[in-house]
Amino acid sequence: MIDRRPIAVVRAATVGDIGAVVDFARDTGLPLAVRGGGHGVAGHGTVDGGIVLDLGSLHFVEVDAAAGTVTAEPGATLADLDTATAVHDLAVPVGVVSMTGVAGLTVGGGIGWLTRAHGLTVDNLIAADVVTAGGGTVHASAEENPDLFWGIRGGGGNFGVVSSFTFRAHPLPPLVYAGNLVYHEDRWIDALRAWEQWTADLPDEMQSIISFLVPPPAWELGDAPVMLVGFAWAGSDHDEGAAVVAPLRAAASADVELVEPVPWPAWQGQADVLFPPSSRAYWKNTAFDRLDDEVIEAIVVRAAEQTWRGTGFDIHHMGGASARVPEDATAFPTRAARYWLNVYGFWTDPADDAERGAFVRAFAADMEPFSTGAQYVNFVGVDDPADLHGQATRIWDEEKLDRLRALKRRFDPGNLFRLNHNISPE
Repeated sequence: MIDRRPIAVVRAATVGDIGAVVDFARDTGLPLAVRGGGHGVAGHGTVDGGIVLDLGSLHFVEVDAAAGTVTAEPGATLADLDTATAVHDLAVPVGVVSMTGVAGLTVGGGIGWLTRAHGLTVDNLIAADVVTAGGGTVHASAEENPDLFWGIRGGGGNFGVVSSFTFRAHPLPPLVYAGNLVYHEDRWIDALRAWEQWTADLPDEMQSIISFLVPPPAWELGDAPVMLVGFAWAGSDHDEGAAVVAPLRAAASADVELVEPVPWPAWQGQADVLFPPSSRAYWKNTAFDRLDDEVIEAIVVRAAEQTWRGTGFDIHHMGGASARVPEDATAFPTRAARYWLNVYGFWTDPADDAERGAFVRAFAADMEPFSTGAQYVNFVGVDDPADLHGQATRIWDEEKLDRLRALKRRFDPGNLFRLNHNISPE
């Protein structure tokens, strides 16, 4: 859906190439787009009449198992990271689609299957090297340039190109107890009510994400929309995980169960089929705190309308470790939400643009009365590229936005890094 013509695409062969490209863009005044894993939906990875810095070749991941740390280059994907850590029975909390780039995910926050157990991706970032608008590299951590470290953890790509990420990794068994409980339409209301009660008092080790979609043919679940209650247990005892799921099973028995111990990289890649490369994409999201009958009605009405393959939506259960991080510890928009909704399009035919886009917008509008007002930068598409200020004010509150603007004036006063959900230095 993003059809642009750069003057050049520069494929960085080493991290040393990043500063040279930044210098060139700054000195010539040409617009600069930074492309990491290429999974973003807002079209910021390319530009008309400018330079694309493509980091995809820089995907090396190094694990220090003894220290429990992982260092990743900026072109690494979640698959690169998960494959490297799983060998050591370790994992870094990241997102839910293995083709996602580590860089874009991290600077936006990072929500996934280990969020409740170990926090957001940014909560597990120990240090980063950032190539700023001046072309030099700045090391950022809690001890060194802590303000910049705060800003890159949820402030998006506004302050430079992160050339290296160092994460804290956590123990995870070779096989994770995980799966999906599948419900057909006549069971949705009862299942949502049961899920709301079940999620009210879960241990941190249990993460659950609900998905509504028409399943792909490979899943062999038919052609009608279904509700998937996905879960992943971060503990080592599978029986303990099964005992946690048991009350949900008893309250709302599934039409189909797809549950078994699974290697972590395989679980992380289960949703990849939904987002094939070169998909057309339009997303909206919102956070909300209640799942009563009024909210459930809004959800099931839209879910039943979705009778095609090409859109879907997820409801992430938040809380746990991520909610105990102080609100002002990172630039991530909010820690307070109980649930986070992501409505996404992933179709391939341009003829479907209007209908699929209208569905995403209409569902987001339906949920506005229940929204806490928070937006997650990684789930935000672009409606009006000219409305940069409006986008930023919809993502961050005024207190965080003031702090982010001050950082922008310090590290990128000329707004070289503006092809993002932009924070203006003005």
